[in-house]
Amino acid sequence: MTQTNSEISSYPEALPLGENEREIKLVVFLLAGVEFGLPIGQVREIIRVAEITRMPKAPRFLAGILNLRGRIVSVLDFKKRFELPDCDLTSDARIIMVEVGGQIVGLLVDKVLEVQKIPESKRSAPAGPLLTIRPEFLSGVAEAKNGLILLLDLDRVFNLDEIKSLADSEWSASTEERLNAR
Repeated sequence: MTQTNSEISSYPEALPLGENEREIKLVVFLLAGVEFGLPIGQVREIIRVAEITRMPKAPRFLAGILNLRGRIVSVLDFKKRFELPDCDLTSDARIIMVEVGGQIVGLLVDKVLEVQKIPESKRSAPAGPLLTIRPEFLSGVAEAKNGLILLLDLDRVFNLDEIKSLADSEWSASTEERLNAR
C-alpha cells in the first residue's frame, strides 16, 4: 500500500453510490489470515514496524510503546487482544495509527492489504461471536470481493475500563504464579 497519510485522510468514510446507496471506505488488513476493516476516517497513518519498548505490568496484548516523531504512542497487538494464533512478524507487518477517544494508538497487524469501498448494503450486523472476537467489538461484517471482512468498532475494542481491569487481573495472576513457584 503506497498511500501517504494525506491521501488516506482525504477519503470520506461514506460516499454516495447511486440514488439511495452509500458506500464505506475501509482500510483492510490481515490478522492471523483473517481480513479486518477499519473506517478510513479513523486511520491517521500506516507505518513500518519500528522498535517497540515493552512495558512492565502491561496487559499481554499491549505490545509496548514507541516514539513516533517525538510522541509516545501505545501499540496494541490485536492478535493477542482477540486471542488469535500468534506468528512471527514478517516484513509485511505494519502499525496502523488510529485515533480513538482523542488519542493516537498503534495497532500491530500482519499486513495492510488495501483501501476498499464497500456498498453499505453489503454490511450486516454480526450474529454472534466470530472466531474469538466478541460481537460488541465488531460494528459489522461486510461482503467483499474476496470474502468477508470483519469490521472493528475501535471505541469498544479500546474500552479503557476493560483494558485496565484486564491488566490488573493479569498482573495479579502473574504475581500469584511467581509466589506459588517459590
